[in-house]
Amino acid sequence: MAIFETNFTFPNQTSFYRGKVRDVYYVGDLLVMVASDRISAFDHVLPKPVPYKGQVLNQTAGHFLEATCDIVPNWLIAQPDPNVSVGHRCEPIMLEMVVRGYLAGHAWRVYQAGGRVLCGVPLPEGMKEGDQFPTPIITPATKAEEGHDEDISAEQILEQGLVDEETWATLSACTLELFKRGTEMAMKRGLRLVDTKYEFGKKEGVITLIDEIHTPDSSRYYFSEGYTERQEKGERQPQLSKEFVREWLMANDFQGLDGQQMPEMPVTFTEQVTDRYIELYETITGNAFQKADPENVNERISQNVKAFLASRT
Repeated sequence: MAIFETNFTFPNQTSFYRGKVRDVYYVGDLLVMVASDRISAFDHVLPKPVPYKGQVLNQTAGHFLEATCDIVPNWLIAQPDPNVSVGHRCEPIMLEMVVRGYLAGHAWRVYQAGGRVLCGVPLPEGMKEGDQFPTPIITPATKAEEGHDEDISAEQILEQGLVDEETWATLSACTLELFKRGTEMAMKRGLRLVDTKYEFGKKEGVITLIDEIHTPDSSRYYFSEGYTERQEKGERQPQLSKEFVREWLMANDFQGLDGQQMPEMPVTFTEQVTDRYIELYETITGNAFQKADPENVNERISQNVKAFLASRT
């Protein structure tokens, strides 16, 4: 059974928040984050869940959070269930630190439309979709509670007082180091980390990495094999990411704009999305994906989380 939404009540729970993909339970100074099988694109949640997507996201994020904790502290304490992460409650910094190594996705759409500056960062002339930037660039976005996140420059961030100069310098340095580590790990698995985003918060004044990292929802990957030849021929790069879902929606006349109607996802396409998510997990981590028992999912999650919380008292 796919998980579209959850409605748990845990001991000492104080509040609840439902994001686009995750259901977040506040329990004392902890966050219990349930990765649902919802899928979003263009800041809209699609009406059908994608089986095992939440498990893929949760376990991929856990893999990379563990592999990068020497760079910056992160929020994760444990994953007591295939779909659940429990971690420290942090004060979020309302920015998405988007970092790009290649011209793709949103950056390519801006470039294709004639834009040569993105978030205050100049873009070189003469680039093609999929070309690598001379060095990775940071193109931040404001973190919206609802609706679309908005591009913003470093200068605007400081002018608006979203963070101070010292915090911005730390966020930028951590972002580039995390991207470097993600790039190195991807290359070992025959992939190129194209772009991704990181979110940060503060725990007792210390900048802390929060949310997920290097998952197919937050990142884009190209295959290393044949990359150069495809670029030279002007061919599109096959990729492991959520971009193919966006492309399917655009092909069905939906980009999240006013007046557009969300198309119905056929079962065959939903199954294809599941397969693509599992492919990315196995490719990027090198681990075989073990599908969690789909029966009585809510009961399983409830029991596992309650047992973990009880172990900490």
